[in-house]
Amino acid sequence: MFRKNERHLQPPLISNINDLPAKHRQRLDESWAGAFYQDFFCRLKEESFAVLYADCPSRPNVPVNVLVGMEALKAGFGWSDEELYDHFLFDVQVRYALGYHNLNDGDFELRTLYNFRRRLSQHYRETGANLLTQVFEDITDQQIVTFKVRTGLQRMDSTQIASNILDMSRLQLLVESVQRVHSMLSPADQARYADLFGSYLVGSSGQYVYRIKGKVATAEHIRQVGLVIHHLLKALASDYGQEPVYQMLQRLFSENFRVEAEVVQARDNHEISAGCLQALDDQEATFRRKGDQEYKGYVANVAETCDPSNSLQLITKIQAAPNNTDDADLLIQAMPNLKQRTDVKTLHTDGTFGSPAADRELHQHQVEQIQTGIRGKAPDPHKLGLSDFQIEQAEDATPTYLTCPGGQRVPVDAGRTTGFIAHFDPAQCQACVFRQEGRCRAQPKKRDPRFALRFTQQQINWARRRQRYLENRKADKNLRAAIEATVRSLKHPFRKGKLPVRGLFRVTCMLIGSAAIVNVRRIQRYMNTSARDGQRPDGADNGRNAVPHQPFDSCRRTLKDRLAHWPSLWIHRGPCFSC
Repeated sequence: MFRKNERHLQPPLISNINDLPAKHRQRLDESWAGAFYQDFFCRLKEESFAVLYADCPSRPNVPVNVLVGMEALKAGFGWSDEELYDHFLFDVQVRYALGYHNLNDGDFELRTLYNFRRRLSQHYRETGANLLTQVFEDITDQQIVTFKVRTGLQRMDSTQIASNILDMSRLQLLVESVQRVHSMLSPADQARYADLFGSYLVGSSGQYVYRIKGKVATAEHIRQVGLVIHHLLKALASDYGQEPVYQMLQRLFSENFRVEAEVVQARDNHEISAGCLQALDDQEATFRRKGDQEYKGYVANVAETCDPSNSLQLITKIQAAPNNTDDADLLIQAMPNLKQRTDVKTLHTDGTFGSPAADRELHQHQVEQIQTGIRGKAPDPHKLGLSDFQIEQAEDATPTYLTCPGGQRVPVDAGRTTGFIAHFDPAQCQACVFRQEGRCRAQPKKRDPRFALRFTQQQINWARRRQRYLENRKADKNLRAAIEATVRSLKHPFRKGKLPVRGLFRVTCMLIGSAAIVNVRRIQRYMNTSARDGQRPDGADNGRNAVPHQPFDSCRRTLKDRLAHWPSLWIHRGPCFSC
């Protein structure tokens, strides 16, 4: 049965926290724990998690805000579950961050956290909704309002993230799958197909591969194991066809082999797609090559505010996807939610976030994209490109007028079949220096002396992106560059960017927790810096920075109301906040 946790709003008068000396208590308030409690824990709306619990009378749940807070701390500090549990039991900062003031309060077993994750994962599989994502975005929206963070300017970047999988070769992956199929079989079937499994059961898959030397020998063993898998798929289909291990074997065979005239042939490496199975325990991880580096796992996409007038910048959006997902597709997926929540107007990205589909999505939401690079071949510097023209567009992004570098401003007409065409005055074109130098692309038609320039909507979008890119290069500051530090902060708790979990859902949850801690640390630094400067942060409403209120004696509440309200006043160490 779900029950909201509000006990932390009325802390005891006598507690381990209150036993601390005044300077230590102040240090605790000003640490990350104080910022976490005030600006994450207290903002967390537990009601959205009620769907995870039975609605009939039963034992109350362990506080949801405590469990979600522990998930964020695990990711933000890179702790294992055992380390997380030890910190929860014995670390005063962690307990204070989670609303506990005594070491003997809030005891529960570690398996409770495992059960909570299982419920979250099951809800995600059934509905497609990640409750942790919703909580992170809701808390971030509250923080934006509280600290008056301007969100019109934002930046976005992606980074490679590895899940907790073993880097297997193709042969080792196939042998491991055969071994798992053997473990799935009943004892009778294991004896029936003992000849097929043969040497594949001697030692681990890694030991099997270690004994094979050379590319030719490896290719032969891949062919042989393909024959075994093909036979097993036929023989086990009726009895084990619904088993996850069988379906995994079926997928692995289709990706690595083909059957032609009843002959099993191994596919060449270039025939295997980047989305092929990379690990038996993480079937959503994919392969990607960037430059000279090869990655297996996922890609994380981050968006954050970047308005120079902000004293505090916050991460606003976190995404995770298989790492063969294009950056432009991630932008397209993020844009509706980002626009609705933050009303972003300008987005700074690198060159990989540009595409015709992204142009359409950005225009639909009235967001201008400024890139630090442009995909594709660079234009010929000896010829005028469409980006050298001034382009006037209608509300639906279609071009209306073109002004050439020579100064001619002409209307744009729709082409007879597709695209657009602009006609220029031949007299002015003949006298134009760009025409005389052979740089102009406009050419006269056979039956029309006017010089014509043809182009498509996609070329117009590319030209506009290039114009914004060139304008950005002239600016004094590159607003996108600082997101590299944000990406580093997000991955810092995880050694070499490898998360201790598997699967897209768990990878997403870990990234959300890490992003939440990054925001909390930024808020902590902002609050402490403002306090040292003697300035009250905009909208801050916590104990150490709250504005002075009326004395308790002058409160307009009745005595009965004052006494009932006193515990929640005491936590802020000040009188009534409603006066």
